[in-house]
Amino acid sequence: MPGRIRDPGPSVKDKELYERLRAEGDSKEKSARIANTAADTSRSAVARRGGEAGSYDGWTVSRLRERAAELGIAGRSSMRKDELIQALRTH
Repeated sequence: MPGRIRDPGPSVKDKELYERLRAEGDSKEKSARIANTAADTSRSAVARRGGEAGSYDGWTVSRLRERAAELGIAGRSSMRKDELIQALRTH
């Protein structure tokens, strides 16, 4: 039945948030993890945990090329480290 809230079980602490996340398309595991974290802390604290991605400066050229390949950046095999970093930041 659409619109009916199903009981996700005793392990989920915030059932309303869990159902909202599931309705948005998140997996059961991810929804439960977020709902339980939100129930253990304030919701604003959960939101603050996200943040900027780490700096690429400490990455190896090999790892930078792997990430560039994941993103489909053309010409990555001939780029120097600083060029790879710039391409990843602007992608």
